[in-house]
Amino acid sequence: MKRTYQPKKLQRQKEHGFLKRMKTRSGRNILKARRAKGRKSLTA
Repeated sequence: MKRTYQPKKLQRQKEHGFLKRMKTRSGRNILKARRAKGRKSLTA
C-alpha cells in the first residue's frame, strides 16, 4: 500500500509558501505572528 504523504516540492510551495502567505491578510498575520515568536523559518 502507498503511504499517504507523497512529497512534491512545488506543490508544497504553492500551498504553504511565502508568496501564498503574503497574498492574503490572514496569511500576513500568520507571518507576523511567526516573526514575533522568533521562528527560525517562517514558511515551508
